[in-house]
Amino acid sequence: MNSGQVHSGLIIVDKPQGWTSHDVVSKMRGLAGTRKVGHAGTLDPMATGVLVVGINRATRLLTYVVGTSKTYTATIRLGQSTITDDAEGDVVATATAAGVTPEAIRAGAAVLTGDIEQVPSSVSAIKVNGQRAYTRVRSGEDVVLAARPVTIHRFDIHDIRPVAEGTLQDVDVTVECSSGTYIRALARDLGSSLGVGGHLTALRRTQVGPYSLDQAATLDELAVDLRLLPLNDAARVLFTPRELSAAEALDLSHGRFIPAGNDDGPVAAFAPDGTLVALLKNSSHRARPLLVFAPGNGSAQ
Repeated sequence: MNSGQVHSGLIIVDKPQGWTSHDVVSKMRGLAGTRKVGHAGTLDPMATGVLVVGINRATRLLTYVVGTSKTYTATIRLGQSTITDDAEGDVVATATAAGVTPEAIRAGAAVLTGDIEQVPSSVSAIKVNGQRAYTRVRSGEDVVLAARPVTIHRFDIHDIRPVAEGTLQDVDVTVECSSGTYIRALARDLGSSLGVGGHLTALRRTQVGPYSLDQAATLDELAVDLRLLPLNDAARVLFTPRELSAAEALDLSHGRFIPAGNDDGPVAAFAPDGTLVALLKNSSHRARPLLVFAPGNGSAQ
């Protein structure tokens, strides 16, 4: 895509290690030639993998992408705890993990599967009285965040291997989880439950909702080919589609309700020509517009 015309859609980025999510957004602003760029779900600088980026009008879809389930591959090191619960922080405690059995590790992961209450890492981006938790920690405060409900759909243990002459153990895992889950916190809590401490040494996000690494491109690849998933196509993947009559499309484009559909929603409502008109949610016997994508000029396609 290099026509000089700025479109709307989603781009599935394979975020490189060492980049913040904001770094990626800044880069994509330059590549897409627009300031209206956002992302769905922060990845830590240490992490790599799927980062869904919205361009122009598609940024309005990002709220719904953020709320989808995520899948990660990760490596957890047992026997060391760090201040950040990952490899970027200083080690604050060490214990031999030589005696921890594979059975105990799998049992610990099973306890952390399902609906759980998770305390986020104290160096997360969660705001405490208007200030990011990590900022407070770096200024010397002792920050303990409140537990929050999350769902771990699966916590699969793959390879378990000794490191550091057998005093530590590295555990390769796959985690599928709800929005708002901190994989760093899972590493911390698994190590804590085993009595040896733990932290994350590698993290790669492989899926966000319907978008996977198979669809992702590196920043170098995107510099050559932007690989934009057009707004209409992105909405069809994210939501159940509803095909509108011309009269219904006109009503919705002016913010008016139309009769309720078969799906409570949110659903993506499309005009007869395939253009996304609105996101809808049933309210009693009517379909209420949550977002209306009014027809625009070519730069908003």
